[in-house]
Amino acid sequence: MPLTILDHDSEVLRGNPCGDPHQRELWVYTPPGYDDSDAHLPVLWCLPPYGKTGAEECVGTRWSPGLPERIDRLIAAGMPPVLVAFPDCFTRWGGSQYMNSAGTGRYEDYLCDELVPFVDAQFRTSGRRGAFGRSSGGYGALRLSMRRPGQWHAVASISGDMGFELVYPSVFADAIARIDACGSLEAWVAQFEGREKMAGGDFAVVATIAMSACYSPDPDAAFGFAFPFDLRTGVTNPAIWGQWANHDPVRMIESADAARALASLDLLHLECGTRDEERLHLGLRLFTERLAERAVPHEAEEFPDSHRSLYYRYDVSLPKLATALTHPPRHP
Repeated sequence: MPLTILDHDSEVLRGNPCGDPHQRELWVYTPPGYDDSDAHLPVLWCLPPYGKTGAEECVGTRWSPGLPERIDRLIAAGMPPVLVAFPDCFTRWGGSQYMNSAGTGRYEDYLCDELVPFVDAQFRTSGRRGAFGRSSGGYGALRLSMRRPGQWHAVASISGDMGFELVYPSVFADAIARIDACGSLEAWVAQFEGREKMAGGDFAVVATIAMSACYSPDPDAAFGFAFPFDLRTGVTNPAIWGQWANHDPVRMIESADAARALASLDLLHLECGTRDEERLHLGLRLFTERLAERAVPHEAEEFPDSHRSLYYRYDVSLPKLATALTHPPRHP
């Protein structure tokens, strides 16, 4: 389970709006036998879920092994060998959604324009690459493949964010109540950032802040973002919610360019649990309907589980990705 930890100094993250570090670690997994051969291998990019870094995806527990250990086991069972990169796209608010935003920074450019060529220069890569992740990581993998045709050749999204109107509004009322209890957004942020650990109810607020910073940045507003609702009454602001909706894969696939980008992939693998607490299985059904309408090849699977503790699902998706990148199917 060899892991290389590289230091990377990002130009595009320098001076980002959140004041987050532009110098970050990039963890890279190399498969058994890599150092003893001259093989050029595909690269899988693991995009961590909201609230996690690449390093945290590598470090497991006795109950749930880290991804490198799982990948070792899958390769031993016959999965084609691959390199796997684990980037750090964490922000002050917990995540970047792997996109460029005036509220957080240029994380799409960081990953696609800086880290991808950085890994290609450091390792023997084949030029074939895939992206995968759970939750926000699955969203990021899908979004980047729609926006960067040709850079990505296979994608797996597990419980990725989609169908926004079914997902995000469910926590808005709780977020408003928590902010009200502190007296103001500024007071809530000061209290949150002054604590040593998350308290009950923090997630609803910080996740809402994070998504607002990504989807509806506003340099004139407090902390550089606007909520898609009125903070006093909870009434939706249609204009700002429209900004959020434009980043929903269900809306993005309406673009002919996005549909062509997905159709060019050698594998588009989508899955979600039927008991997903965020109702993302409903978003998946909406999205796959849109894919079918546009004749975009894909495979979708629902499984009997919730949104949490889904590392075991990588036993399904990672061999598919590695095979598609190593032995690409013939496109008609």
